[in-house]
Amino acid sequence: MRIRVRRTGGFAGIERRAEVDTAARPDADVWHALAERVLASGHGTPPPGVPDGFRYEITVDGRTVYAADPRLTVEQRELVSRVLKEGA
Repeated sequence: MRIRVRRTGGFAGIERRAEVDTAARPDADVWHALAERVLASGHGTPPPGVPDGFRYEITVDGRTVYAADPRLTVEQRELVSRVLKEGA
């Protein structure tokens, strides 16, 4: 499973991207379960955000959902944080 996150917005307006391929990971089942919950809770179009807030485009194996601060679910926040931290 390939999970990509694109974060835009924020005070400085700097875009950040990262991707994780779970194929060879020993914790792939954890990533898959989290990604499925995020896909189920995401929006099909970019939701309204707040000034200087981050907006997220989350793509899992070709399926894309959108989220925005401050209304991220716990699962969305966890997946975004993990991908941006561990991804390339």
